[in-house]
Amino acid sequence: MNNKFTLGIEEEYQVIDPKTLELTSHQQKIVEEADKVIENQVKAEMHQAVVEVGTHICQDINEAREQVSFLRKNICEIAEGLGYRIGAAGTHPFSAWQAQLITPDPRYDNIIAELQDTARSNLIFGLHVHVGIEDRNRGLHLVNSIRYFLPHIYALSTNSPFWEGRNTGFKSFRSKVFDKFPRTGIPDLFGSLPENFLNLLVKTKCIDNAKKIWWDIRLHPFYPTIEIRICDIPLTVNETVAIAAFIQAITAKLYKLREDNLSFITYKKSLINENKWRASRYGIDGKLIDFGKEMEVDCRSLIYEMLDFVDDVVDDLGSRHELQNITKILENGTGADRQLKVFQETGDLKKVVEYIINKTTEGI
Repeated sequence: MNNKFTLGIEEEYQVIDPKTLELTSHQQKIVEEADKVIENQVKAEMHQAVVEVGTHICQDINEAREQVSFLRKNICEIAEGLGYRIGAAGTHPFSAWQAQLITPDPRYDNIIAELQDTARSNLIFGLHVHVGIEDRNRGLHLVNSIRYFLPHIYALSTNSPFWEGRNTGFKSFRSKVFDKFPRTGIPDLFGSLPENFLNLLVKTKCIDNAKKIWWDIRLHPFYPTIEIRICDIPLTVNETVAIAAFIQAITAKLYKLREDNLSFITYKKSLINENKWRASRYGIDGKLIDFGKEMEVDCRSLIYEMLDFVDDVVDDLGSRHELQNITKILENGTGADRQLKVFQETGDLKKVVEYIINKTTEGI
């Protein structure tokens, strides 16, 4: 393979008060302290109870693991030194968005002014994975194809079953919160680069820049990457790195098919959305639609098929050892499954938050 398929990983963390176990404002203190030791890799988000970290460009999955582990470890230590705790879950089990402060910033002020309560209530935490693709035309072809696999990847990441003190019945309620935003979800098929579409939105003042396209996958408007944005932030480093390795392997496999003058069938957004809904509701315990066979198939079976599908590229990528953790997720359950198990055993959402905090640093 002549493409490096570099990786970049962004994680959004919860800032938690260790006494109440509620989300809390860190007043940018974590970012200020982190900047002293982790330059330009930690930033504030719209809500003051959120901290976002991003790796540098990673040449392979081993470097990605080192950086994700380094960032989680340092942010957790910095937060603890300031009297906070850090949690990795797609939603907080019981904190209300109405109680959370917004970060003062002209960009966030503009978003709030336009989107109102859809923005104020958007108290969610995700994982974004970038895979390096230099050729934007090739990148567009890959984006169109990868769309099919997004619900399967999403199912593996599900880690937000609770919202404002309720068991929502979803394995990932995060996407239900985010669905209220415009320009989100599975994108349409694009026959050519989306620049004309984006320019039209800017011209008609729907958006002021291309970063306000929040699709589940996009050609990044400024970087030579494909960005997958559909995932909940996973509980553990092992899960984050495994999912990133899986995304990288799917991209590399589809690239290889194109190099061999083969292509993967592309499907309509409306069909893929049926699988996204199922992934959100049931996680890996449900059935997804195999559109080729036109039948329902257990999600786990389809993910095992995907592992077989990418098998011939993973050794070139050096990621076989990390993809073994996909099998562990299928065997042990996602973050959502494990959160729900704690709640079923204790009946106490505070115990769930304690579990999230403990798992955030597991294996670091």
